[in-house]
Amino acid sequence: MDLLPGPNPDQPGGMVERTQYLPTGDISDDTHDGGARPRTTSVAAAAQGALAMVFVGGSVAVSALLHDAPMHTAQAARYAVACLLLVGWARLRGIAVQRPVGREWAWLTGIAATGLVLFNIGLVEGSAHAEPAVLAVAVASVPIALGVLGPLLEGSRPTTRMLVAAAVVTAGAAVVHGFGRSDGVGLLWALLVLVCEAGFTLLAVPVLRRHGPLGVSVWATAIAAVAFGALGVGVEGPTAVLRLTTTHLLAAAFLAVAVTAVAFVLWYGAVQRLGSARAGLLTGVAPISAALAAAVLAVSLPATAVWVGLALVASGLGIGLSRRGPGPTG
Repeated sequence: MDLLPGPNPDQPGGMVERTQYLPTGDISDDTHDGGARPRTTSVAAAAQGALAMVFVGGSVAVSALLHDAPMHTAQAARYAVACLLLVGWARLRGIAVQRPVGREWAWLTGIAATGLVLFNIGLVEGSAHAEPAVLAVAVASVPIALGVLGPLLEGSRPTTRMLVAAAVVTAGAAVVHGFGRSDGVGLLWALLVLVCEAGFTLLAVPVLRRHGPLGVSVWATAIAAVAFGALGVGVEGPTAVLRLTTTHLLAAAFLAVAVTAVAFVLWYGAVQRLGSARAGLLTGVAPISAALAAAVLAVSLPATAVWVGLALVASGLGIGLSRRGPGPTG
């Protein structure tokens, strides 16, 4: 890994990155080249964001294989392997992964703490108090949170169009999973899961411009691996790694490659090019992917609710990702 001491983000000037990235924001607003190039880039970015969510949704069945594994130790192995793969890819491509400076450490630690560590803990602990559908609906509400907070963090304001699109996508995801039952503690865990899932995207916005999708993914997975490693030793004991079976290791390896190393870079690339609000709509693809994967494994047609949810998610994506008309959007 090529670690370069970067400039203090609070001060002007500094080192030019070897690999340039498009700035964060909604590039469909750019009109300096007639709109053709931004439109093409937007389609590509939406496609890579959707693919990332396909990996995430399709991983549900694989994650179930870890239900009896020492969770913290398995997650530490997952993120450590993912980090090594990302570092290897950076070296292969000659991409400089810059060392965080100043407040960047806080943003990156926040990504790992919320989107990786607390999110996974919240899912496990919440499942003891709430049905899976409750937690799934909490995650499905992320487009609304990103639609409100994302533009504010990026220096703009939420638009009516984006909020309507987010509500439609969330409704579609909720239809797929249903709503389920929960006690009060379960609802608190569901709220934490929602906050953590939103934090995974929002906390990356300030550091994506300088570090890019690959750099953010490298540091987030590295911090998460250390955090889960410490939890594993403290909670499960230093010999917990010996309790990982071949099935556990294969499942963790799949999660490390597809759902972490690949999906993280794809997702942050979409966030950087589309802006967090528009990219957030693509999270609606994950529950659809999970439901379709379950149907394939069961060799049966998806239930009617899945098709209804798919139609709603597609409609929401069409509203939020299509090009703006001449009139006001909010």
